[in-house]
Amino acid sequence: MKLTLRQMEIFLNVVVSGHLTNVAKDMKLSQSAISMSIKELENILGRPVFDRINKKLVLNEVGRAFYKEVDPIFKKLSDIEYEFKNSENKGMIRVGASTTIVDYLMPAIICSYMSSYPEVKITLKEGNTKEIADMIKEGSIDIGFVEGFVQGSDIVKEKIGVDELVVVTADQNLCKKCTIDELEDKRWVLREEGSGTREVFLEYIKEKVDDLNIFLELGHTESIKSILMNRECLTCISKISVKSEIEEGKLHKIPVQNFECKRDFLMIYHKDKYHSALFEKFVFFSRKLMMQMIEGETSFPINGYQNA
Repeated sequence: MKLTLRQMEIFLNVVVSGHLTNVAKDMKLSQSAISMSIKELENILGRPVFDRINKKLVLNEVGRAFYKEVDPIFKKLSDIEYEFKNSENKGMIRVGASTTIVDYLMPAIICSYMSSYPEVKITLKEGNTKEIADMIKEGSIDIGFVEGFVQGSDIVKEKIGVDELVVVTADQNLCKKCTIDELEDKRWVLREEGSGTREVFLEYIKEKVDDLNIFLELGHTESIKSILMNRECLTCISKISVKSEIEEGKLHKIPVQNFECKRDFLMIYHKDKYHSALFEKFVFFSRKLMMQMIEGETSFPINGYQNA
């Protein structure tokens, strides 16, 4: 499309005024620039839109039809421009989060944020830590929340909490004091490669276990819990994700000696990401709320940044 917004604006102003000199003065442009713009518009349309009567430009039948179509469009665009210039709380934030955070932390945070800012739209993509980091690098999301190792100097990483990994099973016969190497021959169910949970756990035990018996790999925490309920096996998983199952006695934490496997929850975004006021508010809100939820200070978010 060759027609520009500037040409539309000049056209509409000429319709109101009828004189090029008045429009040029109001828009702080030369009269020749206004005249040229009108001529270019008529060339694009292939027909004149004004009749030149008594040194005044008057809409002809083509111009009146064109005006009828253009005027509401330009007014709508002007309204949109004004609204975004004068409202920091309008827009869309693209969020990505790894599985544990998506399932157990992010829903409550997003619901609470959108209650405070109803005009903000949020899209949420799920993936493992590597996939979320790749989305940041590609620019397909604005901000990510992951657990595990993130590589790349073009990604800004901010620690927002610490998560504890625990070894759990549904088989009470396994729930006796032991060392991690005594469990290496048992049947383990782990997350898929690229998962932060898997990478942190395997990195932690690499000098203590020679060959872990991984008999099944799954892409989702809930699937792992389902397998644990129905088979004699065990896993290493986020304490947050099995809190209710442990409290209900469906799963049991194995008391592994000298096992303190922890990982950082990270907030990540690209180093070249533009920090709009909307982005900064979401960062503040998410950081504060997630830290509170991880530390157990609150089970559901509060409106922490509503008046910021």
